[in-house]
This record gives sequence, structure tokens and C-alpha cells, in this order.
Amino acid sequence: MFKPQLISSLKGYNGKTFVSDLIAGLIVGIVALPLAIAFAIASGVNPAASLFTAIIAGFCISAFGGSTVQIGGPTGAFAVIVYGVVAQFGLSGLATATLMAGVLLILLGAFKMGGLVKFIPYTIVTGFTAGIAVTIAAGQIGDFFGLAPDFSDPMRILGEEYSKMPGDFLPKIIVYIKSASTVNPYSFIMASICLAFIFIWSKFIKKIPGSFVVLILATVASILLEKFCGLKTDTIGRFADGSRHFVIPNTLPSPQLPDFSLATIRTLFPTAISIAVLAAIESLLSAVVADGMTGAKHDSNTELIGQGIANIASPLFGGIPATGAIARTATNIKNGGKTPVAGIIHALTLLLILLFAGKYASYIPMAALAAVLINVAWNMAGFPAIRSLLHGQKSDITVFAVTFFITVFVDLTVAIEFGLGLAAFFFIKKMIDLSEVQNQREVLTSGIHTDMPDENLDLPKGAMVYEIEGPLFFGTVRKFEVAVEKAGIDYKVLILRMRSTIYLDAGGIRALEQAKSACDRKGITIVISGIHTQPYMLLEKTGMADKLGRENIYDHISGALERAHQILD
Repeated sequence: MFKPQLISSLKGYNGKTFVSDLIAGLIVGIVALPLAIAFAIASGVNPAASLFTAIIAGFCISAFGGSTVQIGGPTGAFAVIVYGVVAQFGLSGLATATLMAGVLLILLGAFKMGGLVKFIPYTIVTGFTAGIAVTIAAGQIGDFFGLAPDFSDPMRILGEEYSKMPGDFLPKIIVYIKSASTVNPYSFIMASICLAFIFIWSKFIKKIPGSFVVLILATVASILLEKFCGLKTDTIGRFADGSRHFVIPNTLPSPQLPDFSLATIRTLFPTAISIAVLAAIESLLSAVVADGMTGAKHDSNTELIGQGIANIASPLFGGIPATGAIARTATNIKNGGKTPVAGIIHALTLLLILLFAGKYASYIPMAALAAVLINVAWNMAGFPAIRSLLHGQKSDITVFAVTFFITVFVDLTVAIEFGLGLAAFFFIKKMIDLSEVQNQREVLTSGIHTDMPDENLDLPKGAMVYEIEGPLFFGTVRKFEVAVEKAGIDYKVLILRMRSTIYLDAGGIRALEQAKSACDRKGITIVISGIHTQPYMLLEKTGMADKLGRENIYDHISGALERAHQILD
């Protein structure tokens, strides 16, 4: 049942809890401001769109989500997707894709699919997160060095012409290399100082974010240096040459539906799936991290519905995709946030900043934002997790590397799909390698005491025992068939010991049917022992239990051996 955590949290709510939520909400709102602006720049959209997202989606995620302390809004993970969609389909196409993703998220939550996100391998999450971090950092090279690429004549790169900065990684790097002669030393020095300031600040002061402080100081320095020294650099509001860059309003826009058409929906549906999957992964990972920090337990399905509502509301107000933000959620917890009220206060804080100080954001230097985003990318890359993976098994390293490189050089959606396929392939191969079908005639001889202390097994002459170790599924069926083929013809009972087989699929059923047919031709009876619940239920549903004969299916080897004695006698 859909029941937002806000409803549960308000029971017994008191003034002390409100004060904790108020302080945490104000601090998180301040932390979110520079990040929201920076993520918008990285996504290629007006910073105002990201602020609208942080306000509208942030409010909805806290009001309707399934976590007590989750803070939502725009995140760096979406920068790659958003940049590509805006470049190809424009802001209207982005709004349509985001709204469709919101509907998909609600459906995922309504059909209780929240738990399925946990099955996405850690190697894939680490790979695409690191890939996104590299892409974000690469996108800031131009602003960090103050480069001014000239697209007055379209640049021809790798066989394609570009009239503006390309979204793909490799063409973007080539544009930077071709524009190396346009470096602005002033921008480079400012960006370097800002980045060093952020790193040093975080070592000594934790409560106040260095990104917020550096944007204020860099903005003041930029205004003073331009006024008294004539030094100019790109800012949010204008380029260094004086032309207009972005305009940030001081009010929320009126809600407006994007243009819908069947052709647009069909074209953008794969992108909507990518946004929905990424939002689900990011938000539920953030909620799990929050649970570990607070000891609480989130409702994954309610959280997905809340994320869906947020991603429907955000594009109506000109926003971009949103999800749970791990860094802001952790900041909320560390500063005393107790309930979703803190998240609502964080959204209201951003709204007040927009209304009364939004116009001043136009003076923020792009070089300072580049430093903020490079710091975000550094923290996002997850170097400790990567180092741990690189010391692991080769299959994990391969999945991580493939996901990483496809994310950087091709596309995030393709990376997730290919990574899942590769991870599934390696998992199946591992199951095949670990599965065995062993002839136990030499093990289960009369009077032999097995590894189970309550067993004293008597294997009659004319009976053969095979133990299936591991799942019997399409990947291990051939091993089973080969084992049966190699068995001699001097026996009348074949006991299949399945105490270690906890999973059976259609391929396994087919292998049993073929074994039954082969044994019937030779006058051999198949007896099953030690069968688990899932394999037995599948035997029942497929009618295989009747074909084998219910009198030949036992939950213990002793019963199967007694049946073998009966048949042979």
C-alpha cells in the first residue's frame, strides 16, 4: 500500500524534532544550491531548470517518498543523458522523456518492483558511476581552461560536422585540443584556485560546504577583478565577450505540459526507460545508504512512486530529471535531519533563494562551477571501490571495464544493457563450472558412513546413484546428459540425488524427460531423492511428477534406497 513516510513521521512529531529538521533543511538547501547550478551547466541546460528541479522534485520526493531522510533533486548521474537528449530533441523532448520516466517509476512501485533494483550487480553500478564521473569531468575542461571554440564554421570531427559543442566524449576532447590556443589564463588560474580551495576546505571544515563558499568568493573576486583590472571570464549570465549566456528568473514558471505525439513517445521511449532505471538505481542506493546511517528501513516501492511523482511534476515546471542524492542525503543525516520535513524545508530554502537572490547567480564564474563539478566527479568516481574490484576475479574486472568504457565512449543505456548481459553470462558460466553430476557407486557402497551422520546407506546391486551438485538448468543440462549417457547398462534403478539442487528450470525438466525416455527404453526406473521445494513444485506444474511416478520421488536418500530394493526384489 502506498503510504509516504511523511505520514508516519508526523505521528508524535514535536518541537524538538522540528528544530533538528529546520537546521538540517537549511544547511542542505545551501549545499544543494551550487550543486544544482553546476549540474545544469554540465547537462547543457539553463541553471534555472536545475533550480526548479531541486525545488519541485525535492519537495515531492520528501512528501511522497518511502525514506525518512532522503533528499532529492538533480544529480550528476543524469548529466550525460540530459545533455544528449537536449542536443537531439531539445528541452521539449527532455520534458516528454522525463514525464514518461515518471510514469514508469510509478508503475514500478505500484507493481512492487522496488526489490528488483537490488539485483543489478555492484560491478555495473561501479562501472557506470565511474564512467559518468569521467564524462562530467571531461565536460568541464573548456570552462576550466576558459577555452573558446569557434563554431562559426562547422567543425568536421571524425567524419561529422558540429556547429556547437558535441555531446559525445571523443569529439568533445578533439574540440578541446583544436581550441587549445584559446586558453584564458585568468579562467585557468581562478578554476585552479577554486578547486584547491574546495579540497583543502573539506579537510578542515565539514559543516559548511566548500562549494558554496567558493562560489561566493569567486563571484565577488570576478566582479572586483573585472571592475578594477579589466579581467573577464565567462559567467552564468554572459560570455567573456559580453554576449548573453543564461538568464535566471526570480520566480517559478507556470506549469505547462510538453508536446505529446505518438511519434515522439515512440522515439523517446528508450530514453525514458534509461531515465527511469537510473532514477530507480540512484534513489534506492541512496535510501540504502541512509538506512545504514540511521538504522531505519525505507519502503522501496513507495520510494519509487515518490520518485515517479517528482519526475512528472519537475518537467511541468521546466525542470529536468531528479532522483535521490546520496551526498545531500548524507549531509541531511549528519546535520540532524529526522523526518521528511527536513527535505521539504530544503526545497523551501531553495525557493526563497531563487525569489530573493536568484538574479545574483548570473555573476557566478563558469570557471568556479567547473571546479565544483570536477570535485563532484572526483568524489563520484569511487576510487576505493574500483581498487577493490581490480583485486578481485577477472569476470568482475571485465564487467566493470566494459561498463565503464561503453558509458564513456558510447552511451549509458547501452552500457547498462551490455553490462547486465555480460554479468549474466559470467554468472551462468560460473554456475556451470560449479555444477557437477557425479557417479556415487563407489561412494555409496553397502555399510559406508556418509557425510550425514544419521545415514547408514545400503546400495543394492543393480542400482546406480548420481548426485547433481548445483542447479539443473539450461547451462548444466549437457553435463547431466553426458553423465547419463556414460552410465552402464547393467543396472535397473537410477537414483538421482538432488539434495544440492535448489533450482530447476524448463531446460532441466526437458533433460529429465529425455533421461526418462532413454531409461524407459532400457527398462531402467528413475528414482528422485532429496528434492527441494522449487524443483518439486516445477515437477508438479509441468506434470513431470506423474511421468516419473510419485512413488519414485523422495525427500531423503533412505526412502529412495528402499524403493530401489523394492524394484530390484
